[in-house]
Amino acid sequence: MLFVHIISVGKLKEKYWSNAIAEYEKRLQSFCRFKVTEVQEEKILTIPNDSQIIHILEKEGNRINGYIGKNAYVIALCIEGKLYSSTEMAKLFSRISLEGYSEIDFIIGGSWGIADSIKQTAHLKLSMSKMTFPHQLARVMLSEQIYRCFQINSGGKYHK
Repeated sequence: MLFVHIISVGKLKEKYWSNAIAEYEKRLQSFCRFKVTEVQEEKILTIPNDSQIIHILEKEGNRINGYIGKNAYVIALCIEGKLYSSTEMAKLFSRISLEGYSEIDFIIGGSWGIADSIKQTAHLKLSMSKMTFPHQLARVMLSEQIYRCFQINSGGKYHK
C-alpha cells in the first residue's frame, strides 16, 4: 500500500484545521497509509535579512531531510512549481506507483518557503495556485487533493 507523507514546517494552531486533516486521514485509510509530520519552525524575533532567511531555510531544510523517505518520490510545494489539475495529479500518482515508488513525500515549507537544497533534490516542484495561501490551509487543501486523486483513480463518485 502506498505511503503518502506530508512533511510540513510549523504546527496547526487552530482546532478546525486539525479536524479537517483528521477527516481526510480517516477517508484515506482505505487507499493508502497517510501521515502528517510537523517539523519545528525556526524561531526569529525580528524581521530577518536575506542571509538570515537563507540560514532559517537551511535549518528547517535539515529538519525536513530527516523525515524524507529513502526511496520516496518527493514533491516540494513552492510558488515556482508546476500547476496540475486534479486529474493530472491522479495520473501522476498512478505513474509514481508504476515506477516502483512506495512512498510520496509532500514538502510544505514555513513562512519563508523551502530550502533550495530540498527543491533541487525533489522529483517535482508543485504549485497549488498562483494565489498565496496560509500554510495551514495549504495542508488541508493538499490533503483534500490527495483524497481526490485516489477517488479519481478508483473511479469513485467524489470527483465531479
